[in-house]
Amino acid sequence: MDLLTGIEATNGALGAQRTRLDVIAQNIANARTTRGPDGKAYQRRVVNFESELLRTQGAAGRAAGGGLSTVRVAGVGIDPTPGQRVNDAGHPDADAQGMVTLPNVNLAFEMVDLITASRAYEANLSVAKNARQMALKTLEIGK
Repeated sequence: MDLLTGIEATNGALGAQRTRLDVIAQNIANARTTRGPDGKAYQRRVVNFESELLRTQGAAGRAAGGGLSTVRVAGVGIDPTPGQRVNDAGHPDADAQGMVTLPNVNLAFEMVDLITASRAYEANLSVAKNARQMALKTLEIGK
């Protein structure tokens, strides 16, 4: 396996987890936003991942079946789950019956997702650091 291809696969995973962390932070920041630009309550965003095949160069890559697989962001979607409706007649976003639609963001779920994404990012960063150390050790063999 080519060392640079392995680092490229790890880089793709790092980018995907960074996007996931950004989206989670956006969800947490808008957990109480009852009116967005469209006039409706904020809808939770979710990141969709997909596998991506990295093509390796040279005869070794062709013999190995074509390449490595990494992950990339396929898109950021909106969670269709409806938000909770509460009775708060004094709220500026209350409807005629005094009901306010809250965002469908559950802070406990977002914190679990945040920790999971953070750990996945740290694990991929560790892989990149280990690959770098291995490359440096390989260069020392020739001395």
